Amino acid sequence: MATGFFWDERCFWHTGGNYAFLAPVGGLVQPPTGAGLPENPETKRRMKNLMEVTGLLAELQSGSAPPVTREDLLRVHPARYLDAFQRMSREGGGELGLRTPFGPDGFDIACLSAGLATAAVFATLKGQVDNAYALSRPPGHHCLPDFPNGFCLLNNVAIAVEAAKAAGLADRIAVVDWDVHHGNGTEAIFYDRADVLTISIHQERNYPRDSGDFEDRGSEAGEGYNLNVPLPPGAGHATYVEAMERLVVPELEAFRPDAIIVACGFDAAGTDPLSRMLAGTNTFAEMTAMMMAVADDLCDGRLTLVHEGGYSEVQVPFCGHATVATLAGSAIDAPDPFAERIAGQQPGARFERFCSTLIGEMEAALGR
Repeated sequence: MATGFFWDERCFWHTGGNYAFLAPVGGLVQPPTGAGLPENPETKRRMKNLMEVTGLLAELQSGSAPPVTREDLLRVHPARYLDAFQRMSREGGGELGLRTPFGPDGFDIACLSAGLATAAVFATLKGQVDNAYALSRPPGHHCLPDFPNGFCLLNNVAIAVEAAKAAGLADRIAVVDWDVHHGNGTEAIFYDRADVLTISIHQERNYPRDSGDFEDRGSEAGEGYNLNVPLPPGAGHATYVEAMERLVVPELEAFRPDAIIVACGFDAAGTDPLSRMLAGTNTFAEMTAMMMAVADDLCDGRLTLVHEGGYSEVQVPFCGHATVATLAGSAIDAPDPFAERIAGQQPGARFERFCSTLIGEMEAALGR
């Protein structure tokens, strides 16, 4: 077997309209010379291209997958939302929520993106691959059942979770979200349930600004089955690793899932325009190795990574390459040309001790 890698050129054709960074063009906002919205195809396409050039892609079991069905979608999203999305898509696109513009065929491309995530999860759970990565686009972790936001139009991970459960492939699934933004959509979908553990490690008050608090632990049957780990800007590599070791891994060990899905954003990287977290390619490789180890211990290695954010065209390819190479146990390396710069910008010992104190406070509140 090998690591599965699910991607499709059509996902790179999703378009977000006429924006200059996060502002719609108009008035005093001049049209951009580049790609417009930070969520653009080049970060993902360049990641796939780098893997092809280095030879890593040839070591993987790669290919596309069918789009999800309406039945798959209805387990997460209400019919009125899906109908409005599909209708607007057929009319040439538009804006259904907050910062989620899309163009023609946006609905079909979003269904394909969710299909890649679902196929990756199924392949892992069925033992067809050792583990898997889905290069999904558009992303999904901000999408609520009936309200898209933050570039996310369908909740890819939630759709995959529900499809796997409906197929009888898993009962208890853990979602670890290390995108730099709070996984508010996935949290909301499973907030009152005990069969899905949701964990989000993110930059505090980045996006959305009003969610992601540590105190939000779930409700009703889901009380204690949601964990937010908000970190201060500039936290850096050592703090990410420490938070994973002291908070995320113990939570997974207590839950004992049948499978682990990582909502894998690379926007905590040091060159990302939408964060200030100073993670490096080594951060993502180390977190991936940690998830592989805990998956081996708890659920026979059933681990799937689903692509979320990451907006630095120059660094996402290297972060993604390091992550997938770690998943595959490959010796192929693509040295990050920004590694030395980011290593030199890591916070000093005093700030790292401050971050460690914050982690300790969260750890104590969890009774660990």
